[in-house]
Amino acid sequence: MQNLVGRDLLTLGDLTPDDLQAVLIRAKAQKLAHRNANKAPVATGKSAALIFMKPSLRTRVSFELACRDLGVHPIVMGPQDAFSRSETVHDTVKVLERYVQVIVLRTFAHSHIEEVAKHASVPVVNALTDDYHPCQVLADLLTIKEHKGSLAGIKMAYVGDGNNMTHSLMLGGALAGMHVTVATPVGYEPRADVVTRAQQIAATYGTGASITLHNDPREAVASCDVVVSDTWASMGQEAEHAQRVQAFSGYTVDPSLMERADSRAIFMHCLPAHRGEEVLDEVIDAPYSVVFDEAENRLHAQRAWLSLVL
Repeated sequence: MQNLVGRDLLTLGDLTPDDLQAVLIRAKAQKLAHRNANKAPVATGKSAALIFMKPSLRTRVSFELACRDLGVHPIVMGPQDAFSRSETVHDTVKVLERYVQVIVLRTFAHSHIEEVAKHASVPVVNALTDDYHPCQVLADLLTIKEHKGSLAGIKMAYVGDGNNMTHSLMLGGALAGMHVTVATPVGYEPRADVVTRAQQIAATYGTGASITLHNDPREAVASCDVVVSDTWASMGQEAEHAQRVQAFSGYTVDPSLMERADSRAIFMHCLPAHRGEEVLDEVIDAPYSVVFDEAENRLHAQRAWLSLVL
């Protein structure tokens, strides 16, 4: 088992393939123990600062429950509590690390969490930034492994905006040895440096992964094992919603698009979904949709990470 004690999780690019497998193995074991009511706290007496600069449902509930299961006391704060009143990030972090053993932050600019990690002597966990969503993709990979039996060689197609989910799916897929295809409209592609980083991970560790970009969703999903979508306008982009709906015409995951995938393909979405936009009811409510397994696995993946770093 990898020794991850004290490690930050800012992006999945921080991990090695062995690190990733350690998290997934721990998550599977804890999930089974949780369902059998055969669990014991492993970090009793410790505390976690859970800071949400953005609204949250799944992330907040799953992290609070993960802390409870581990015997960690969660201290939940909003933007009015932390990083406010003109106090510097340095000073805020230096106070928090005297109280808590881990800082979990959901924020806007990725540079914000990088600055927090720079000053913190305790582990820092990215609960979402504008550029990355590593905890969600840990849950996604756990879900795919549960439904497909393995990750290496799996073909995963992402259809939508080249956003924080796209970035983390590429990095996670590269670590896991998956073939990731991304279909976006022109001008909405994922960042080139993240594409390069994912390709470097695959090459460095010899995972056999591949990253391919498309502008045609039908081409991207052809014969794939997993189809993933996400909202076209992320938090902070609400003013662009009408423009994005027009730009993403043809990128809705509907039954005809799913028919292009493998007959045993699953559909995934990190939620919340804008039904009728990036995905139709007929897909998200279909038997092949695993979106609620995916949501549940946020708890198991995040609990596993906390138990390994504390």
